Amino acid sequence: MGAHTKRTGEETTMETVNGPTDRGAGAISILARREIEARIVGPIIEAMSHEFGRERVIAVVRETILKLARETGAGLAQHSGGCSLAHFANTLTLWRADDALDIDMIESTQETLSFNVTRCRYAEMYEALGLRELGGILSCSRDYALIEGFNPSVQLTRTQTIMEGATHCDFRFADKSSIAGASSKGNET
Repeated sequence: MGAHTKRTGEETTMETVNGPTDRGAGAISILARREIEARIVGPIIEAMSHEFGRERVIAVVRETILKLARETGAGLAQHSGGCSLAHFANTLTLWRADDALDIDMIESTQETLSFNVTRCRYAEMYEALGLRELGGILSCSRDYALIEGFNPSVQLTRTQTIMEGATHCDFRFADKSSIAGASSKGNET
């Protein structure tokens, strides 16, 4: 991230997530960014798949996306002022910008963050572009790597996504260090 990154109170701005590759691009929503990426990368992936084989091209794209997501997660933690689940919960506004996600919060504590996404305009956008298959790679697959970069002690469990055809995405984050710390303190009697 760089000098263009801004924080206002507890919220991290779009510029934080857009990262170092967007220094001159300004702050745009993540939804708008994903659409721009998809419109460019989709045809490139298709052309390269014809030339080099789809399986290998998809594998390289996936590896690259995951690397970028880890880097984004680390930068997000830095600019959020910490890497706790509370800090991460404060960043959800970034993904919700432009009414991109409808989220039903289930639980938000120091140890867990659980919510369901009941509407996903990312999935709708990929579908409209005819790139639903790539949507999982370009967006959904980032989630695990992003939280790994944000805080390696946090584990994400998700069993379904709207992108895959489910009614909702079930995000369940658990801070393994908080849970381990609490159980070891309980054993000290």
